[in-house]
Amino acid sequence: MARDLEPSCKKCRRESAKLFLKGEKCFLPKCPVTRRNIKPGAHGGTFKKSSDYGLQLREKQKAKRIYGVLEKQFKKYFLQASQEKGNRGEILLQLLERRLDNVIYRAGLAASRKGARILIDHEHFLVNGKKVNIPSYLVSEKNKMEVKKKSQKLSIFLGLIKKSEKQTSSWLKLDKKNFSISVVALPKREEIDTDINEQLIIEFYSR
Repeated sequence: MARDLEPSCKKCRRESAKLFLKGEKCFLPKCPVTRRNIKPGAHGGTFKKSSDYGLQLREKQKAKRIYGVLEKQFKKYFLQASQEKGNRGEILLQLLERRLDNVIYRAGLAASRKGARILIDHEHFLVNGKKVNIPSYLVSEKNKMEVKKKSQKLSIFLGLIKKSEKQTSSWLKLDKKNFSISVVALPKREEIDTDINEQLIIEFYSR
């Protein structure tokens, strides 16, 4: 299975923005984007005007890096969004948000999407009572995800539950007592708290 081995902080510096790929480290003063916000490479500090194509490419790359998706799979999401009725950009973001690793992260049961993928790979979660170890699994409305009984005693989950003080995404409902997440409804664009201009991505693939 293909994997993206590029350092997380280098991805953020390339996009000149915090993509929140490393959990708590992204909020600390030692975050590389805070300390040295220039693009990686010998000419990272050189200003270069971007073309329309360059802007579209960068927005697509940023979305891929935020959600931890490689090119082949990302394009599949775009093609799937193109086949459905409605705004393609909004449907594309909705598909990305419905990924199981993103849902676990949005609910606060993982410090980052990468961390969520590791927990899912290690089979700590059930979806509608069945074991699922596929991070790209797309959840649907009324689906219920829960931490396995044996895993609920692990310090990582106990710590995250205690720290989870902020409200979970409005389209999700977190039950801290039972370590479970319910999909109240599929996310609308205004409920997706991600700094992405999806129209540029649509323009990139529509060239």
